[in-house]
Amino acid sequence: MQPQKTLDDFELTPFLKKMIIFASGGPFLDGYVLVIIGVALAQLGPKLHLTAHWSALVGAAALAGIFIGTALFGYVTDIIGRQKMFTIDIIAIAIISIATMFVTTPIQLVIMRFLIGIVIGADYPIATSLVTEFTPRKYRAISIGFIAAIWYVGATAADIVGYYLIDVDGGWRWMLGSSFIPCVILLIGRWGTPESPRWLASKGRMEEARAIVAKLFGPDVEVEAEEVQKTRYSKIFEKGYFGRMLFVGTIWACQVVPMFGLYTFGPQIMSAFGFGSGSQAILGDIVISMFFLIGCIPAMFWLNSIGRRPLLIGSFAIMTFALAVLGFFPNANIWIVVAAFALYAFFSGGPGILQWLYPNELFPTEIRASAVGAAMAFSRIGTVLSTYALPIFMEARGVGPTMFVGVAITVLGLVVSIAMAPETKGLTLAQSSSVDLGKRVIAK
Repeated sequence: MQPQKTLDDFELTPFLKKMIIFASGGPFLDGYVLVIIGVALAQLGPKLHLTAHWSALVGAAALAGIFIGTALFGYVTDIIGRQKMFTIDIIAIAIISIATMFVTTPIQLVIMRFLIGIVIGADYPIATSLVTEFTPRKYRAISIGFIAAIWYVGATAADIVGYYLIDVDGGWRWMLGSSFIPCVILLIGRWGTPESPRWLASKGRMEEARAIVAKLFGPDVEVEAEEVQKTRYSKIFEKGYFGRMLFVGTIWACQVVPMFGLYTFGPQIMSAFGFGSGSQAILGDIVISMFFLIGCIPAMFWLNSIGRRPLLIGSFAIMTFALAVLGFFPNANIWIVVAAFALYAFFSGGPGILQWLYPNELFPTEIRASAVGAAMAFSRIGTVLSTYALPIFMEARGVGPTMFVGVAITVLGLVVSIAMAPETKGLTLAQSSSVDLGKRVIAK
């Protein structure tokens, strides 16, 4: 008699492919919303008389909102389920996007950016936990990798939209309101998505879990029993999980702090390296955005062939080298500058995927979304501070020393990866989230 398959052991179905595509909408909107403001500020700066202080607040506001949104709604998602939150937050993003078109003062802009950050941040633990809990183990890295890659699609789309609107009178309004369009598409695509069977099982609702699995995958697919436990946010800080939280939060911060600085103030940084201003600087930003996206594609497959740990360590080493070149040679030929940024962007693909994959693999179902939210919130402390400080620091010290700050951050990511990164390739979610993982594959 052939043993029953579990959710870890079958092929990707049309339902799963559709869910992964529409789950990637949150990262798309995150990339789009965080980058479009950098382009819009070229018009908004003079219009609202934004000083370096106000520009820094505007850049940091969305990240501060993401900090709250991920930490709060990851926990809410573990309590009430993934499915409800999967559509509510998209509606909220659409409403706030339209409202942002009508700001008239710097403080209004800061408030709206903060609010949109909250609802975008909420989507990450919702979408990634849902995808992780449905996806077979051999496709887990690819599916989360696809979601991570779509962040860069959103960022690149924002640069392209900004490029065509930068010389349009009042174009900033259409830039900031344009995220309404993908929200409508995502809402349609996400409507009717079922609840995660693993989450239902973790709440003792096995009959509902079995019914969903039978409907989607057939009666021969088994729902593995989950230990029924009350969702306690404090569990992510208990022995066996606290170290994982520090590891994931740190590598996440070390990956996104330089990246968000580059994206939020991309045109200004490109100008500092000699790209001129306006549309020329935006074009340079678009080229680098494309390398961020391209880097995710081979990384999806390297995670299963090379492994999580070697790819993370190697990527941080190369990213450090690339930023060091920019720091030592800020007046280099423009092609050297582009090549260094492209190298950094390409090899950020592995860490960019692992910042989502690791927390979903290393924490059990009852606290999975909470862990994703907490790790992201931890990383956003650094991004909020750095995004606020970057334009002020660069204005005072110049672009070369600014790149050396990025070097220090990626070196920290490299050291932490060598010391703590586990190998979870080929493991089921039950195995990778077990506190006994360290006995099998430990950080050396």
